[in-house]
Amino acid sequence: MGQAVSSSQDKPVRVHFEPFNIVVEAQPGGTVLEAALEAGVHINASCGGEGFCCKCRVTIEQGRVEGGISEQISAADADAGVRQACLATLVEDVVVRVPVESALDKVALKALAAGSAQVAKLIGAEELKAEGRFDPALAKVVVSAEPPSLSDNRNDVARLLAALREKGESDFVFRFEAIHDLPNAWREGDWTVTTTILRPVGRKSGRNQVIRVEPGDTSDCNLAVAIDLGTTTVWAQIIDLNSGQVLGTEGDFNAQISFGEDVISRIVHAAKPGGLKRLQEAAVNSINGVLKTLARHTGVNLADIGMATMAGNTTMTQLFLGVEPKYIRLEPYVPAAAYYPPIKASRFGLNLADHAHLLMFPSVASYVGGDVVSGVMGSGMHKDERLTLFIDLGTNGEVVVGNREWMACAAASAGPAFEGGGIKFGMRASKGAIENFSVNPITGEPAIITVGRAKPKGTRVRQGEDGPEYGLAWADDTQIGRDLTLTEMDIDNLLRAKGAMYAAYMTLLEGVGLTIHDLERVILAGGFGQSINLERAIMIGLMPELPLERFTFVGNGSLLGARLVAMSNQLRTEVGDIVDKMTNFELSVAPGYMGNYTGSQFFPHTEGKQLFPRTWEHMQEARRALKEIGPVPGRA
Repeated sequence: MGQAVSSSQDKPVRVHFEPFNIVVEAQPGGTVLEAALEAGVHINASCGGEGFCCKCRVTIEQGRVEGGISEQISAADADAGVRQACLATLVEDVVVRVPVESALDKVALKALAAGSAQVAKLIGAEELKAEGRFDPALAKVVVSAEPPSLSDNRNDVARLLAALREKGESDFVFRFEAIHDLPNAWREGDWTVTTTILRPVGRKSGRNQVIRVEPGDTSDCNLAVAIDLGTTTVWAQIIDLNSGQVLGTEGDFNAQISFGEDVISRIVHAAKPGGLKRLQEAAVNSINGVLKTLARHTGVNLADIGMATMAGNTTMTQLFLGVEPKYIRLEPYVPAAAYYPPIKASRFGLNLADHAHLLMFPSVASYVGGDVVSGVMGSGMHKDERLTLFIDLGTNGEVVVGNREWMACAAASAGPAFEGGGIKFGMRASKGAIENFSVNPITGEPAIITVGRAKPKGTRVRQGEDGPEYGLAWADDTQIGRDLTLTEMDIDNLLRAKGAMYAAYMTLLEGVGLTIHDLERVILAGGFGQSINLERAIMIGLMPELPLERFTFVGNGSLLGARLVAMSNQLRTEVGDIVDKMTNFELSVAPGYMGNYTGSQFFPHTEGKQLFPRTWEHMQEARRALKEIGPVPGRA
């Protein structure tokens, strides 16, 4: 047989991404979005590249692609080279311009960091010390011994155990690495060593682990890092375990968002060849980037960190650990485990020393994970007698109802609408994103406030390509060069998202024989919860209509709990108690959920007069005022 001749179609093509000036080689037949992922270039893909959301718009400036045009791209935009990156197939070298709305801007993260820092001042080491609960799981114990002699030639480990017993320590198991380093440590330290001990949750659950030995006295350096692995962002804090002081806080976007905005799209991607590995690496790289920045800002050597505590939802936890997540989304919705043992952080690629151990927060169910458990523990809800509603509002929505005696929990299928997903010009909070606007009832003109006070990324009432829409900003006044509008479909998506959350509260309460008005306290956590306008959230029916003084904000509850657990082994025990106390409601099969959801598909609610009496009265007053004003210009 003759030798096969290579076709030109087998040759890789060059994809040049602007404005980043990044070039990557890709195989013909792949999509622009796949090439971007390979190049580490972020393109919005809320639906995970399934072709539904049209958020992955790019412009082909040079070269040619096949496909990429859908009914969501106008003829004029198509003529200008606009394509959906997930549908555009590579056939030759191309230059692709990624639009400004895909940029990951960290401006909004600063406000979240400030909020977390404020909470850290309110709930921290001093409070734990006052309560006698400041007892970090990672301890450094300095011991000394007489050097060996012919009359006392015990082995080095036996000599260390005897010295530890003299300090009141007992019940040890040695990691091999500690044994390996011990002979030199004893002698280099002139028979004084510092032993790093990882304590178990309780005496019945395990033994003290000697994970490191160092020559001399290094007890003044005992560090841990607390990590919140969120669906959208990653946060970390370095903690001095001697004082309890937070040395620094840093956050960044979770690189997994390039594979989809929500957990379902990521589970779907994980099922693709190599998908789980890509997602695991994306999470690890994001955390390592945050750790590198923290080390630079604090002057901490990451090799000195001996413990990491991490909280994330069930899907994020399994993706980080590389554990198959597909059964989370398949009925009967079963996660791999509730608890994970302490594991070496370096095993997963984290840039920490080999002796550093990772403590993962346990999950309750497929969609109620360690981030919620961490937030509940950090807020103290599990020790409070008041009937409390805990709400974690972010890319995913989770709710917990209960007090120190009992708790019921559920996850609402709100989707990423609260962070811009499913909204035509929706985006996460970065510079130029519209964070607030009001409409003049006389002229219909909007007053717009953006993040960073920049030009809006993304006029008035008109018929658009997707039906009736309200123009927030003209193309000349935006960074994206397109009219930025609010469509009827956007409002429908908001209704569904807020309805899912409110129906979750109602269903949980009805399931335990209570009502909204029985609530004595509401705790709001999560990125969206930190910046929410409470009065307006009540007005649209997202939050229950209760006196404002009953609401409490805890900011990033996941990071809060991870930090507190790093400083208190007793709180690690309480985490287990919380998981045991929680009863999960699967809303998809819960009686009454669909009825509650349907009733929530109005502003504020079908039963607005009964459930939202003050809001209902305000609406009536507004209607009366509009009647007196007369027709609004431009309104049909």
